[in-house]
Amino acid sequence: MRPLHVPVLRERCVELLAPALQREGSVMVDCTLGLGGHTEAVLAALPATRVIGIDRDPNALRLAGERLAPFGDRFVGVHAVYDEILDVIAAQGLDHVDGVLFDLGVSSMQLDVRERGFAYAEDAPLDMRMNDGTGMTAADVLNTYDEREIARILHQYGEEKFARKIARAIVREREVEPWTRSGRLVELLYAEIPAPARRTGGHPAKRTFQALRIEVNDEIDVLRRAMPASLQAVGVGGRVVVESYHSLEDRITKQVFAEATRLDVPPDMPFIPEGMEPPFKAVTRGAEKAVEPELTENPRAASVRLRAVERTHSDTTRRSPRP
Repeated sequence: MRPLHVPVLRERCVELLAPALQREGSVMVDCTLGLGGHTEAVLAALPATRVIGIDRDPNALRLAGERLAPFGDRFVGVHAVYDEILDVIAAQGLDHVDGVLFDLGVSSMQLDVRERGFAYAEDAPLDMRMNDGTGMTAADVLNTYDEREIARILHQYGEEKFARKIARAIVREREVEPWTRSGRLVELLYAEIPAPARRTGGHPAKRTFQALRIEVNDEIDVLRRAMPASLQAVGVGGRVVVESYHSLEDRITKQVFAEATRLDVPPDMPFIPEGMEPPFKAVTRGAEKAVEPELTENPRAASVRLRAVERTHSDTTRRSPRP
């Protein structure tokens, strides 16, 4: 474990959330609690704020709870998936919150526990479930999906150029022996990805493992539901901050935020009629990226894209569509 792991863009996330969390009794939802690093920073910097931390991994909730115990009842952890954010808020007796934070992808804790099967650097069971008590595993995907579906997952979620070749080899090899261990999959990927391609773009297993993790945990469909729900969750002045590490995640976030901030009047209209203002405004200019020294100190920061919006008024007529 790395309990003192520093979250990506920690200070910038606190800075973006702070204007919405200044008043006494303000509430933030950390939709991807993990080890609680972002929540700890918010609670330490903003003493008027309480945080509801959501995570589907009961192990993460336990460890984060221990880390955040010094903050007492300013923190409450909830075992849920983040597309359930509106139900979680209602269960806490609230009709809105003031801030929502997403730090998408796999947590450092899950990568560090070998038995979870997220990391390709060590041989482990092919699990990859964020909630390791329920649902299909990565081995189930490799052993039951047909070749075309495996290729689609690798291409769409991993942006793997050799998706078809790898899928064909996976199906061929499972006829010899069912897939159970990550080490065997890494060996196959080394064999199937040509040597010139292996020399660029990081570890040759990175894209396949990412794709399997996203499929096992239904991450894209969950995010498509969670993004509009998070906008519904915040009151006037509330902010939603999202850190993405995958182009598809960032595209979904960008589309939902663009619709929520879109000015719905003819472009040649000389003024904005009252009531026609978009319900949200962009807080970041496009997607922000990490810079030095964080890029050197924290390799995970290399692919981060950070976006934020703020609710400017309540809106009962416009809804953010599912992308």
